[in-house]
Amino acid sequence: MPDFCSCGAELPPDALFCHKCGKPQREILAPEPEKQQPAGFQPAPPPPIREILPLNFRNSAAVRIALLVAVTATVAFFIMPFLNWVFGGFFAVFFYRRRTGFLLNLGAGMRMGWMTGVLAFGLYMVPFAIQMPQIGNMLQDRLRSMSPQDPAMAQEMIRFFQTGSGFAIAIGFSLIFMFLIITFLSIAGGALAAKVVGRG
Repeated sequence: MPDFCSCGAELPPDALFCHKCGKPQREILAPEPEKQQPAGFQPAPPPPIREILPLNFRNSAAVRIALLVAVTATVAFFIMPFLNWVFGGFFAVFFYRRRTGFLLNLGAGMRMGWMTGVLAFGLYMVPFAIQMPQIGNMLQDRLRSMSPQDPAMAQEMIRFFQTGSGFAIAIGFSLIFMFLIITFLSIAGGALAAKVVGRG
């Protein structure tokens, strides 16, 4: 069926204007002009995605920070014994956060504290080995004072610890005890730092 304009003229199919009066017959939608980029403009590249490394001894940044804090904590042992390990774990997490920008959760803070404690125990072994003769004498004095009413038993125990195997057992138990104390306090410090720094 042919189309007609309001002026009465018959329109050809798909006509946009009337050929007689010039009246528009359909709405013409102009395409939106494309945004012109200035000459030489390069869009900024997306920021690089930083890989979050796991907290273990393969993470070089974590090991460097833990070692530095462990050295400081070992030196501080002579100033404030036992509190130094707590502060060691705390500051290891604090410095790792500042160095990498990564926020550590409770588990990661405990791992960072544990790493610091293991390294601090290794450093603690140096003065412990130097003081081993004094430790043996202190142990003998302690045994004498613990059983003054039974000197024979004290002498028997002293003789046992003077043998190679007895002294090795005493040193072994001392080292295990110190390892547990140092790592536990360092883990506690790391957990505390993860809570405090996490809130910040």
